[in-house]
Amino acid sequence: MNAKYRADNVGSLLRPPELLEARADYAAGSIDLEQLGQAEDHAVLNCLEVQRAAGIDVFTDGEYRRRDFRTSFAESVDGFVEILNPIDWMGPKPGDLDPTPGWYVGSKLRQHQRLTAHESAFLLEHTPGPCKITIPSAGFMAGRSFRPGVTEEFYPTQLDLLHALSGIVTDEINALAHEGVSYVQLDAPGYAVFMDTRHRERMIAAGADLEKSLADAIDADNTGLKGVNNGEMTLAMHVCRGNNQSHWHSEGGYEPIAEMLFDKLQVDTFLLEYDSSRAGGFEPLRFLPKDKTVVLGLITTKEGRLESEDELIRRIDEASKYAPIENLAISPQCGFATVSQGNLLSWDEQRRKLDLVGEIARRVWG
Repeated sequence: MNAKYRADNVGSLLRPPELLEARADYAAGSIDLEQLGQAEDHAVLNCLEVQRAAGIDVFTDGEYRRRDFRTSFAESVDGFVEILNPIDWMGPKPGDLDPTPGWYVGSKLRQHQRLTAHESAFLLEHTPGPCKITIPSAGFMAGRSFRPGVTEEFYPTQLDLLHALSGIVTDEINALAHEGVSYVQLDAPGYAVFMDTRHRERMIAAGADLEKSLADAIDADNTGLKGVNNGEMTLAMHVCRGNNQSHWHSEGGYEPIAEMLFDKLQVDTFLLEYDSSRAGGFEPLRFLPKDKTVVLGLITTKEGRLESEDELIRRIDEASKYAPIENLAISPQCGFATVSQGNLLSWDEQRRKLDLVGEIARRVWG
């Protein structure tokens, strides 16, 4: 399958200071929900123009209406309980991040609104081109929100919870396809643990069968895609290594997961992080089926340093030894602000990186 979009964008963009201020004011009760919505609308319009000027082929709203990439679930489905999760982050200041907000299921799930209708309606009205909506994968949400000793009262097993969450994801994708959204990206940080030696050793020590665990994770995400009628929509999976204020929680090459993931996961596009030596080489791309696309996340969002155009083109040439060039595209490695605090680079550095995505796509694919 030839890539539909050569210059891609993983999703989130740095929140402008005015939007962060508006969110703080809303939390403090000094502005109402309508005023917050106006601030979000203004910020989204600006981020669409930044992407248009850069030559990005498919547009996101920067995830500007979310606190982080998962909050579409927590704000649309009753039954989630917020907690703080200690995560072993690595990066500029390892161990220096506050515990990460997370959610577990503490009662029966009751959906009271669509996950992303408030995002897609405005985006479809104002986007200068095809648009993308991001959603956490059902498998990721089920794995992270099942809390032993609590969730069993409402969902006896993680599989029971998965079926409840997968129905929500399926319905949302079908609704987005009906609205005319061109691209849905599922986000799944969970696959990265199978690539990281530290995490693999911990899982083995706990008695896990890694091959079966990976197969179960893929089956879980495929459960969330059953019944999807996406038509011409691009359906993608972003394999994330963690992204919080320029930190990450997993590293390692794709070799341990590539063959099974590329073959079995029922999506047509994979967004892979390839911004540093932590990602390993391109050899795992040899497992890519001929009808699927890989978006090479070659441009880091972790720091402001701008990559060399010639070096990026050299790396795309190298990747094309293992997967046909027509099945490849380019993007930043991850979002610029998976959480609202954002990564450690400036707005102007972000803009230059988006410009670079567009420029490389034009030079390589025309």
